Amino acid sequence: MPRAELTPRDVTVMVVGIVLGIGIFRTPSLVAQYSADETVFVSLWLLGGLFTLAGALCYAELGSARPDAGGEYAFLRAAYGPRLALLFAWARCTVIQPGAIAAAAFVTGDYANVLLPLGRYGPGVYALASILLFTLVNRVGTRPGKTTQNVIGVAVVLAVLAIVVSAFLTTGPTPRQGTPQDTTWAGIGLAMMFILLTYGGWNEAAYLSGELHDARRTMARALIAGVLIVIAVSLAINFAYLRVLGLDGIRDSDVVGAAMMRAVAGSTGEAVMSVVVVLSALTTVNGLIITGSRSYYVLGRDLGALKSIGRWRERGSTPANALVLQAAVCAALVVFGSATRAGFRSMVSYTAPVFWFFTLLVALSLYVFHHRGTGGRHPYRTPLHPVTPAFFALACLGVLWSSLLYAGWGSVLGVAVLLAGTPLLLVRTAGSDSG
Repeated sequence: MPRAELTPRDVTVMVVGIVLGIGIFRTPSLVAQYSADETVFVSLWLLGGLFTLAGALCYAELGSARPDAGGEYAFLRAAYGPRLALLFAWARCTVIQPGAIAAAAFVTGDYANVLLPLGRYGPGVYALASILLFTLVNRVGTRPGKTTQNVIGVAVVLAVLAIVVSAFLTTGPTPRQGTPQDTTWAGIGLAMMFILLTYGGWNEAAYLSGELHDARRTMARALIAGVLIVIAVSLAINFAYLRVLGLDGIRDSDVVGAAMMRAVAGSTGEAVMSVVVVLSALTTVNGLIITGSRSYYVLGRDLGALKSIGRWRERGSTPANALVLQAAVCAALVVFGSATRAGFRSMVSYTAPVFWFFTLLVALSLYVFHHRGTGGRHPYRTPLHPVTPAFFALACLGVLWSSLLYAGWGSVLGVAVLLAGTPLLLVRTAGSDSG
């Protein structure tokens, strides 16, 4: 069984490392394309931060009340029963988590291949290597995995802050003024999809609640602290982008972080930023591997046919078999992404609709628990209930709708894989009902 070896600081650093990994260096240019001016651009990031904070407040109550290595699986099972929970576990193990890990690994590969080129398939080689490396580290034990996350995570935050400060202190070229343009509701929906993708990953803290010291009292503090740090750093980076590049400069660059540092410090600054992005992406890969393996473990724990991955190895306190299976699924997605040459974009499309559908159900589960009278029996309760869960649920619904409309064929594939889990769901249900 999992042991409570994590401190609130470990969880906070884990959240920061997972979230502040990839999106902030890629999505601002996409958000800028749907922003009429600088005010709209900043306002959208603030709104996304509020949505994210609302979600963290909801998850803090759920994690405090029901600390479990299964995280969202445990919430959904308690609220809606084992059938829906098992469908989520299938989705998380085949779509959500491996897709997220592969996406982060591709960012690592893209930037590493710039620093040390390995040819056409270099990004895929680096992506695969990062997944295998951190799987081996975490298979040794939970402690080496969390130590790696803490060291790299702190280094990344300090490096990003140093870059932001240098952007504000250095006198660079005059940024171009943003070209006025209309902002449509469809554009706002797309912008919010990219913003919430950037802020995404904070929910992974739920999967650490079963290993957190005194989770009922410390879960809320650890999760909310991590989210607030992420929002503050993300806003600071976007202000730095605006100061150096201007809105048009952000719109025109797919690697906005590198573009900013090139404007500030030339090719040396661009190389430094590439290293920071690689490290940031690696913290995301490692953090997602840690939390994702807990999903495989819980699925094996509750499903007899997969009991081999539901074994917790006491030596090292780690779900060793679950880590191996997760790495195999992620490796398959990396090979697919490399073959299609779509990489990061294909992984985002693959995961988005499925992820936001189940996150919406998690948000609504708070109403289920409170209706039953099982909410609030713990030290933490969501502020401004029922408004806060409604605010977060509306955000989930909006992003789900946008991802289904605009994410392309990748989203269709993700939904198809989700539906492919239905036979497994029926087998499990029959066994449960008969037993």
